[in-house]
Amino acid sequence: MKYLIAGLGNIGPEYELTRHNIGFLVADQLADEHQASFKTERLADRAEFRFKGKTVHLIKPNTYMNLSGKAVAYWMNDLKIPKENVLVIVDEIALPFGSLRMRTKGSAAGHNGLKNIELTLGGQDYSRLRFGIGSDYSKGQQVDFVLSNFTQEEFEKLPAIIKKANEMVISFCTIGPERTMSLFND
Repeated sequence: MKYLIAGLGNIGPEYELTRHNIGFLVADQLADEHQASFKTERLADRAEFRFKGKTVHLIKPNTYMNLSGKAVAYWMNDLKIPKENVLVIVDEIALPFGSLRMRTKGSAAGHNGLKNIELTLGGQDYSRLRFGIGSDYSKGQQVDFVLSNFTQEEFEKLPAIIKKANEMVISFCTIGPERTMSLFND
């Protein structure tokens, strides 16, 4: 069994520790935990590891957030991974900071990365792990907020939340999305 885990974010040092890059941060930690290394390949940085007989392919699209669907579709096709074995990790302003929620389908909720994946894959029926970043911004400041760094207090809490997100990813790959949602969703 093969799985494709896509951590969304933006490439470049100026985005490295921003809220919008939480998908990259989760993927990086997951690769570290499983002694996998990212290599720059077509449309994404890619790593892979095996866990309990499953092959887990991690990608961090280098297409920038708004064109994430190109990388997800390319690697799904190249690796012949069915849509039900794809999980996208994304930041979510509609959830409080640190809240984690997995869904097997749903709207993009205004998230440009998810909108592009939806457009490219032809529907909303793919799994996503939404990582709550909160919504502590003034009207009209959403872009600045998601592209800003975590606060010191948030940064100190991130390792434990990323660890839980990675447990959810492994659970998705081993026991499936439905059981994972019932075990982990806030």
